[in-house]
Amino acid sequence: MTDILRTLAPEPNANIPADLRSGDSVRVHVRIVEGDRERVQIFQGVVISMRRGADGGSFTVRRVAAHGIGVERTFKLRSPRVEKVEIIRRAKVRRRQLYYLRKAKGKGLRLKEDRGPAAR
Repeated sequence: MTDILRTLAPEPNANIPADLRSGDSVRVHVRIVEGDRERVQIFQGVVISMRRGADGGSFTVRRVAAHGIGVERTFKLRSPRVEKVEIIRRAKVRRRQLYYLRKAKGKGLRLKEDRGPAAR
């Protein structure tokens, strides 16, 4: 039964880096369909959660929009709508989910940059 499900599952998106992790500042290029037109929209922010699972997994990106309003978007790791993911910067984090960033404001949103050899 599980073999059948694996054959039906979409292929992993090659445009999403395999070493993507929580704390990364990323720029996600997403294909948006508006009527009969299609365009690419960029969503830039910090990865606050990574989920792996039977459905292929997902990652959530958070950014602070105008007037300090936080916006989060969740993207599937196997989604063909994700055109490309660029890792801008890596941060040292000690947690898998960074939900505490939802309550943080101003300088509290800053994460310490990871410059070690593990930063790749």
